[in-house]
Amino acid sequence: MSQEYRTGREGEFTYRGHTLEELQDLDIEEVAELLPARKRRSIERGLSVEKQKLLEKAREKGEEETANAPIRTHLRDMPILPEFVGLTFEVYTGQSFERVRVEPEMIGHYLGEFQLTRNSVEHGQAGIGATRSSKFVPLK
Repeated sequence: MSQEYRTGREGEFTYRGHTLEELQDLDIEEVAELLPARKRRSIERGLSVEKQKLLEKAREKGEEETANAPIRTHLRDMPILPEFVGLTFEVYTGQSFERVRVEPEMIGHYLGEFQLTRNSVEHGQAGIGATRSSKFVPLK
């Protein structure tokens, strides 16, 4: 899956031929046309009430000059829109809220993609009474 974003000659971010400022000026329907199919479909079918509330909170935070306080959410399936760039979200992982600072390269992804819900497993040695075969682990 390749996202079409790059930095221009001047180091300016572009997403599918549009600069960040151009993207932020577009309506949500016009931005949806630029997004990948799954995200575009979720927006075209209409955002849920919870997602609309999150979008309103993000717009309010974006208008404030000091958007220091993060926005807490359980909505891991919310597509990242250009209006979210520069904001900090606290995304629920199933155990705790983890911070995600939205960068321009994240446009077109979901919030949940940037906070993993599963920990990596690091297996140690078998303990006492684990299985029959583990009783014969050499001591040296």
